[in-house]
Amino acid sequence: MAQARDYSAFFTSLIVHAVILVGMGLIHHQLTDNQPEVAIETIFDDERDQAEFEQVLETNLEVSENLSVTSGGMVSTNVGASTSTAVSSQKIETSESLKEPEIKINAGEITAPGDDILGEDLGVGEVTGEVGAVVEGYGTAMSRISKELIRIMREEKILVVWLFDESGSMKDDQKEISENFNKIYSELGIAAKQEKKTRERDQTLLTTILSYGATVHVHTPKPTVDVKEVQDAIGKIPIDETGLENMCQTVAATIDKYSTMARKTDRRLCIVCVTDESGDDGAAVEEVITRAKRAKSPIYILGRESVFGYPYARQLWRDPVYNLPHWIQINRGPETAFPESLQYDGLHGRWDSFSAGFGPYEQVRIARETGGIFFVLPGKEQRLAGAGSNQERQFRFQDMKEYQPLLLSRREYDATRSASKFRSSIWKVIVTLNPHLDKQLNIKELYYPLKKKEFYEAGSKEVPKAIRAMGLLQKAVDILEDIEPLRAQEKSSRWRAAYDLTLAQCLAYRVRLFQYCLAMDSHAKNMPAPKDQKSNTWNVKRGKKLLPPDPVQVKLTKVSPEELDKQLKKSESQYKFVIKEHPGTPWAQRAQYELNQGFGMYFEEHFRDPRYDKVGKEIKVPKL
Repeated sequence: MAQARDYSAFFTSLIVHAVILVGMGLIHHQLTDNQPEVAIETIFDDERDQAEFEQVLETNLEVSENLSVTSGGMVSTNVGASTSTAVSSQKIETSESLKEPEIKINAGEITAPGDDILGEDLGVGEVTGEVGAVVEGYGTAMSRISKELIRIMREEKILVVWLFDESGSMKDDQKEISENFNKIYSELGIAAKQEKKTRERDQTLLTTILSYGATVHVHTPKPTVDVKEVQDAIGKIPIDETGLENMCQTVAATIDKYSTMARKTDRRLCIVCVTDESGDDGAAVEEVITRAKRAKSPIYILGRESVFGYPYARQLWRDPVYNLPHWIQINRGPETAFPESLQYDGLHGRWDSFSAGFGPYEQVRIARETGGIFFVLPGKEQRLAGAGSNQERQFRFQDMKEYQPLLLSRREYDATRSASKFRSSIWKVIVTLNPHLDKQLNIKELYYPLKKKEFYEAGSKEVPKAIRAMGLLQKAVDILEDIEPLRAQEKSSRWRAAYDLTLAQCLAYRVRLFQYCLAMDSHAKNMPAPKDQKSNTWNVKRGKKLLPPDPVQVKLTKVSPEELDKQLKKSESQYKFVIKEHPGTPWAQRAQYELNQGFGMYFEEHFRDPRYDKVGKEIKVPKL
């Protein structure tokens, strides 16, 4: 009993300090937005207002007998999912750099534009491409690509370079594309017979297959017209063990090498990139755009939608020895130049995979600026893990139209956001509450020791982090409430939504962390014996039922059950406001998820398979 009293005194003392911090907001945290600028820019960054369009793509996988190609198309009604259609880009907002230390940028041989590029005017006849043609699968996407190539072939011959991401998660996609190559070449064959200009030219279309990870591999020594050779080359694409996807570096190197080859044979270079990640060298996006424009090479990208306001997603992988499930982190976003949402979930970095409704920023910007198309392939991803991974990844076009990200360069994005007190204040909160920058914001949720002494030792390390986080959240609430009068003046629906959701989360996460402290104190005092003999750990669980402070805790913290209920209702009210103000959007989806999850905390017994300890020793976890 004496030991239990010691545990209680320890944890309640910490909670007292937490209340003081939360109540008075005494923590002074340097909210700095002077993040290092890593984007490689170009002087050719004038933003032109150009017409863009949305188009519903057919799902017919039969070889077309009629190649009538017209511009424009049917206006879409959905965006960013399996029944969604193309999304056009609209100027909305800007932002500032959020350095994610876990992303390693390796620009390789890419350098700043040379004198030959800087001294050449790109001209005024550029074409802005589509930012989100949503298709049912690769067959539909390739049918659309064939029509794009036919359009170009009416004027000139083409050299098409296909770039495949070498990540292990792309094997199924590569197989499906290989099987659909017959369709694209059959349709191009029909075009060769129907088009006089095309018929008079030999080998109008040449194809080259490359793959990339940390480095680039060429799988067709010479450009070819042989479909079988192309399919065989795709089948030989290796899996890169490094886990790096240097997409920008590869595209830039491809332009350098093959644009010269294309010019010598009087051809137009077209690039098709197939990947399910945003890449590890996104800082070089402007250099890629500059080179592609100079070579007049459209870039088509077949990819996946971004994770809502977050750079990462997680894919499920089972080890071949014990068949144990593992979550492996991949780069999948965000949809904007820099994240516009909290990277924090109230205990640690986010583990969810909610859809943003748009593709990753770098890929969409490249396709748009080079006159290509970004194809969103929203079919259910069997390997995607985390909350939101199994939800309908679908948003109606009418709901999302006014929330489209602005595809400016990072430099322009940063400058525009910094000029607004409303937006820059939101950004300061996002930076401050970023657990990838501030590791102390990551609080242990899983695998607490089963024995009381070891549990106490583990808890004594985590509770102070929770107290500090509560202080930072209180400071964030103060900042957000201070700029509330500016919300009505903000023209961007996207930034208003960012404000509304961020405020709701900061309010709710204070409650969540206070609940964590109460649960830790209660469990230390009244730790029950496990009901299952196999159980070997305690996990923190989330639920809707709040743990009320007991009389001793009320006396020490000065927080009554009534005050706790008041803070809970304030949080819930703000989440409901988000759902009402931004229906049918990722912000409303996230708000509903938070409400469904609840803000209560408790400990639950759990069995952790000890064979996990052998992972990394006997079992090598791949880098996807």
